[in-house]
Amino acid sequence: MRIRANGIDFNCTVEGPEGAPWVVFSNSLATSLAMWDGQAALLRDRFRVLRYDQRGHGGTEAPDGRYDFDLLIADLAALLDALGIARCSLVGLSMGGTTVLGLAARQPERVERVVACDTSAASSPESARAWEERIALARAQGMEALVEPTVRRWCPPAIVAANPPHVDRLREMIRTTPVNGFAGCAAALADHDMRPAAATIVRPALFVVGEQDGATPTAMRRLADALPGSRCEVIAGAGHISNMDQPEAFDRVLLGFLAGAPA
Repeated sequence: MRIRANGIDFNCTVEGPEGAPWVVFSNSLATSLAMWDGQAALLRDRFRVLRYDQRGHGGTEAPDGRYDFDLLIADLAALLDALGIARCSLVGLSMGGTTVLGLAARQPERVERVVACDTSAASSPESARAWEERIALARAQGMEALVEPTVRRWCPPAIVAANPPHVDRLREMIRTTPVNGFAGCAAALADHDMRPAAATIVRPALFVVGEQDGATPTAMRRLADALPGSRCEVIAGAGHISNMDQPEAFDRVLLGFLAGAPA
């Protein structure tokens, strides 16, 4: 379905029984709401599930320009308003993880639980330079030039070598991401620090990270340490897109938390 919110048209999907508790999924950079297909199938019998393509991704409009997380968080809040969602649990990965942490910190009254996956929630001088280089490459050569470097960065070598079906799905999502959307959201990732806000969250919070997601497990343990009552779950064998690399382990952790297990 198409929903007008915060000045643009969003592509989103709603599944599950009316009146059930809402769970809202927010995608990573260079993916679409399809990254959450497995989790939507898991939850839609007992939850009302909203998936949406972040600004500039999938079927959502891709305005030109540099975005920031204030804008991406405002997008999510406006989408909830447009759909009449007063309260929900939030799940996001990477860019989506930072987005849901920001909304949970800023509007706790509308959040039941929050799950942030595979996000350090902050840029560094080194990562900022890398993002600017990727923006320049996408602008000059298109998204195809980023497909294999991104897959190698996201996925553990054993998974790339085995090339399971989800890796080709990732390739296709990267390839079809609009350049404007990639560049706009990469600019947000190049200049942000959600760590202070994340440390103020008052709702139950869970941090989930792939064991082989570079330095991110250390960063996420620090996020959990800074937020009393939260915890960090490491998914063995997974890389950056942990929900697709190791879906059974990821789903077990996610479902337990959403069903009320303590953080």
